[in-house]
Amino acid sequence: MSHDERRLAAIMFTDVVGYTALSQKNESLALELLEEHRALARPFFSKHGGREVKTVGDAFLVEFSSALEAAWSAFDIQMSMHEMNSGRVPEKQVQIRVGIHLGDVVHAQNDVYGDAVNVASRIEPLAPAGGICVSQQVYDQIKNKFEFPLASLGKKGLKNVAEPIEVYRVVFPWEGSATEESESEFPANRIAVLPFTSFSLDPNDAFFADGMTEEIISTVSGLSGLNVISRTSVMSYKGTPKKVAEIGKELKVGSILEGSFRKAGNRIRVTAQLIEVAGDRHLWAQNYDRDLDDVFEVQSDVARQVAEALRVKILSPEKERIERKPTENTVAYTLYLRGRQLWTTRTLDNIKKAREYFQQAVREDPGFSLGYAGEADCCLLLLGNFRIDVEANLSRAKALARKALELDPQLAEAHTTMGFILTERHEFSESEEEFKRAIEEKPSYATARQWYSLLLRSMHRWDEALKQIKKAAELDPLSPVITASYSECLRDMGKMQESLSAIESAERLNPESTRVLESKASLLMILGRMDETKDCLQRSYKIDPDDTSVLDKLGHYEQYLGNYQRAIEYWERSRTKGVAEGGEVKGYDADLASAYWLSGDKERALGYVRDLETLPEDSPESRTFKRFILSCAYAGTGNAERFFPLMASVIEENDLADYGLLRYLVTVYPASKDFPSDPRWGTLMSKAGLEA
Repeated sequence: MSHDERRLAAIMFTDVVGYTALSQKNESLALELLEEHRALARPFFSKHGGREVKTVGDAFLVEFSSALEAAWSAFDIQMSMHEMNSGRVPEKQVQIRVGIHLGDVVHAQNDVYGDAVNVASRIEPLAPAGGICVSQQVYDQIKNKFEFPLASLGKKGLKNVAEPIEVYRVVFPWEGSATEESESEFPANRIAVLPFTSFSLDPNDAFFADGMTEEIISTVSGLSGLNVISRTSVMSYKGTPKKVAEIGKELKVGSILEGSFRKAGNRIRVTAQLIEVAGDRHLWAQNYDRDLDDVFEVQSDVARQVAEALRVKILSPEKERIERKPTENTVAYTLYLRGRQLWTTRTLDNIKKAREYFQQAVREDPGFSLGYAGEADCCLLLLGNFRIDVEANLSRAKALARKALELDPQLAEAHTTMGFILTERHEFSESEEEFKRAIEEKPSYATARQWYSLLLRSMHRWDEALKQIKKAAELDPLSPVITASYSECLRDMGKMQESLSAIESAERLNPESTRVLESKASLLMILGRMDETKDCLQRSYKIDPDDTSVLDKLGHYEQYLGNYQRAIEYWERSRTKGVAEGGEVKGYDADLASAYWLSGDKERALGYVRDLETLPEDSPESRTFKRFILSCAYAGTGNAERFFPLMASVIEENDLADYGLLRYLVTVYPASKDFPSDPRWGTLMSKAGLEA
């Protein structure tokens, strides 16, 4: 082969999933599995005319003269891997990702260089574990010759590639049957309780019908063996013309409970019926006629009938829980429901309104435990999401949660609240016990699983965290907060393509949710897809121009483009609004330090950094906040010598440890763009149990 020879070739790039993390945990097993992978893959290179150019750690770089042969080689390898893994425990399984591109390469000194190599290496991470991704150029060559489906992932912006390239993934035979089965029929014990319809002439009774829905969800959630969809998701079907089959498919349930409510004077009639989604047939129906004062007695009756219809085994402790009433006061309960409906939106104005409703509820009934838990949850969002009166809100949340548990020691909502409080206090083992207790008391309470997932992420227990947030998303599939959190967990584990798929699904369901749009914007910025980032932020800004989170991300976007003065304007506007709300505004100092540093005013930038260095550390919350913001400031001013040791200690103390956030920092703070090439970057990732 002549020196510097140029030719058209198909380049395959492979990578073993999770190899770096496994090497840190069990080096001998990692080496054993790597050799096994190499022994399995190599025969398929030569079988299809490929030339192994080199190995790069756990990765292969292979050259083929034909795009089709490269695709068949990759398919044979993945099929063999699939067969091998099917008979093994997860710890002994080997999964790889494969990327293939067709383009010009240059041969020099037994190596290959050029566009095809670069693009193949950039496409490979887009493939799912055990998957294959190919470029548009490869697709054009094989689309009528390769017998397995190729699904488009859309145009992707790739690093060091001028124009976005459309990427496709191979759909394997074993994926098809699983997908068809999952979409055609869901288990009968996965149930949605749809909003009850009010036929009362008084429009105010609509809230009473909502109360019926909420309480039935709550009581049925206490039944052993049932997976009950959260109220947040089912309430979107209030008044919908959609058929049962369509709703069942969207919520992935096998059973639906629906009903109606009528009121005449002091008498009510509740009608409930259980429907099998697959056959669209009624399994059971019942009418309940009661005096208004006895309305809560209806709930345990309905729960028992549903249990009998589905043949669900009810444990003795759960029988007692089903028969317990949240309150005898219907006014208090209606106020509580209004508060929860506002609380789920997570906007600042609605959280404040929700807190007022919860306070009114406990004034109506001082023994109403859910009312205290609801106000406590408002306090947690004010301190966690908006940094408003952090210490005061944390103390009040703790007092309210304790009051709720004094009134009802089995209340899952209050145990969940206490778990969040203990997480904030860095009492992680105690926090975990509270979340486990909440899930035991009410397995279908999605917020318990969501907040437990956040705790597990901070403890670097990534697989467990993903399991919990995935379960939360199954229980509350239409919640923008939970679906965004699911995407962020995937992102923070470095599963970028899976994260993008999840947030795009959330966006389709909640196109007007600023929470979803902001989460998507952060991910797109990490991926370098700036045009799409701009679109997300502009849409979010149009929905709520005063949302400080939107303003903050707009500042990062403008700084990324080099518009430093514009970025400063956004951050100063956020600071002004934060001061007006009584929130913590020191978080913007790191951003402002970065903008002034990049604009050339380094003395002013360092002034912000010095101010942050003097922040107090008199509580776990203030220590966490200071160390995180100071790490951002060091990243913003390119101070690697201070950033790396501080961030390493932060990760060791479980304050922060995720791939997504670290990648976001080096994206939005250009002064730190070289940090990932520093050897200490890999150390940070390994401390967090992640791949660099």
